[in-house]
Amino acid sequence: MERQKVMERGEKAGVSSSSNGGDEVDVVKEMMDVIKAVGLYVGYRKTQRKECVNMVRRLKLLVPLLEEIEEIDKHKLLSREGLKTSLVNLKKALLGAKKLLKKCSNGSKIYLAMESEAVMSSFHSVYDKLSQALDDLSYDELGISVEVQEQVELTRMQLKRAKRRTDTQDIELAMDMMVVFSKKDDRNADSAILERLASKLELHAIPDLKAEEVAVRKLVKEKAVQNAESIQQIKDLLGKFKQIAGVDETIVLDGPIPSKSFKRCQSLHIPHEFLCPITLEIMVDPVIVATGQTYERESIQKWLNSNRRTCPKTGQNLDHLTLAPNFVLRNLILQWCEKNNYELPMKDACLVSDGVSAEHIEEISSLIQNLSLGEFEVRREAIMKIRMLAKENPDNRILIANYGGIPPLVQLLSCQDSKIQEHTVTALLNLSIDETNKRLVAREGAIPAIVEVLQHGTDEARENSAAALFSLSMLDENKVLIGALNGIRPLVSLLQNGTVRGKKDAATALFNLSLNQSNKSRAIKAGIIPALLHLLEDKNLGMIDEALSILLLIASHPEGRNEISKLSFIETLVEITSNGTPKNKECAISVLLQLGLNNSSIILAALQYGVYEHLVELAKSGTNRAQRKANSLLLHMSKYEHIP
Repeated sequence: MERQKVMERGEKAGVSSSSNGGDEVDVVKEMMDVIKAVGLYVGYRKTQRKECVNMVRRLKLLVPLLEEIEEIDKHKLLSREGLKTSLVNLKKALLGAKKLLKKCSNGSKIYLAMESEAVMSSFHSVYDKLSQALDDLSYDELGISVEVQEQVELTRMQLKRAKRRTDTQDIELAMDMMVVFSKKDDRNADSAILERLASKLELHAIPDLKAEEVAVRKLVKEKAVQNAESIQQIKDLLGKFKQIAGVDETIVLDGPIPSKSFKRCQSLHIPHEFLCPITLEIMVDPVIVATGQTYERESIQKWLNSNRRTCPKTGQNLDHLTLAPNFVLRNLILQWCEKNNYELPMKDACLVSDGVSAEHIEEISSLIQNLSLGEFEVRREAIMKIRMLAKENPDNRILIANYGGIPPLVQLLSCQDSKIQEHTVTALLNLSIDETNKRLVAREGAIPAIVEVLQHGTDEARENSAAALFSLSMLDENKVLIGALNGIRPLVSLLQNGTVRGKKDAATALFNLSLNQSNKSRAIKAGIIPALLHLLEDKNLGMIDEALSILLLIASHPEGRNEISKLSFIETLVEITSNGTPKNKECAISVLLQLGLNNSSIILAALQYGVYEHLVELAKSGTNRAQRKANSLLLHMSKYEHIP
């Protein structure tokens, strides 16, 4: 209750006093209430959490200053116009900080991730206003103690450093969002990407998803996002996160929140021990997972089928996926139902313990046996069926792995028959969508064999080998393995000489692998930079965004910057800033900025190719990110004498 009162006082602090001759002592109290209120905010979004915590810490350093000002004679304060103005400006700055922190505390996590650079610019703007307001205060005239002045000076220094600092962008997060929002790729985003995004944005638990839906509704209602396409992207991504969590509901962003959104059992009379922690509905078939927690079988099976290997309630990793029936709890539920005349909902009873029919398990077991024991034609037919089963749904991927399907598939990668190689590498690609299977496939020694198929297989086999390496590289340990086992060079070769689909698969894999520093060097030595230049120059391929995204990673490596400066990249990048799509221009400026900050000759070359006019135009009418990057590059270029 006390926390709520403080929060409410902080919310009202911006409207309770007049800037025209009002009571400055009240203004000081209001500022203290604002600082106390922001100190009670919780749940800062992960993408801005570090900055929010730092800001709150800096704001709290101002409390001793405000306490000393509060003790100054009221009439003394009112008699000084300059002081009144300074206090009003400081209050406005604090209110701006509070508004930003509140946004980062309960705003849409997806939107804040999409606009992370814009939000960071807002932090810098707040730091600037706070720093200016503190600079304008006359500490000697106020009689502020030396100790407090020293603390304020420390705060001012921290604010100025924070304003200058630019944290390294989370490239992995940015690329993942680009992949899931891409309209060009004809495949759905790998579920591992969605899993990784859900984890990074902390949108994997059902209460978090419910809160996110409310936050997105508020965005729409307040028209905080003007771009209809961005709203649709947020809606689509939230829908995918809900599917992963086993909540299959359409998201409607306008109108009131339906009372049955995130369906739950509404009866308050059912003992909470009888309710599934996922659905909050009474359990019909309770089962125990490895952590000892109990769930409704159907609900936890959906959770596991979505490639999750954690306990929903505790967040602990599951040592195994066995679901043990909780007979004791089921008997207690049945007794309670009989006593209270409560009818349990009907469930399908024709399933074995893991929710899959016995016939289906027998089919998969037989196919796996045929991989090792069958004749050539029988073996090939078994591989084709396993390939299709692994593609169909998550259940099959788990079953095939659990019944020993991965080792014989890895062995068959060495088969001389090109079609068997093709079906086998594709089957392993489909199986590797499962997070646990990524480790199993690598552990069985599949990577060298996949690299071999990537070098010598059919076009389709090479494409799917590249896609398999991308899927496996979602795990950091596999990034290192693939690089160490010579997987980079054949991917670069496919990027240069493959089919259009092969080039796209290779580009996706190379981006993911280049998140590892040692792999950047390997890619540069393998000739990735000339290959990327070709992708930039060939407009028909439609891969400019992909090439620029990889190039941005490579440009962060000293060897990459040296290599790029030897080629005609700069002219091509400048041309893209003039004639590319809005996204192309945004990416091209980012690359030029990365290069220019480390090499003055690149800035001079870009100027010779006429980049200045393009930057001025983009600073006015480009996308939000393009405007920020263009302004940063213009500021950097202003150091050179011949800039207009």
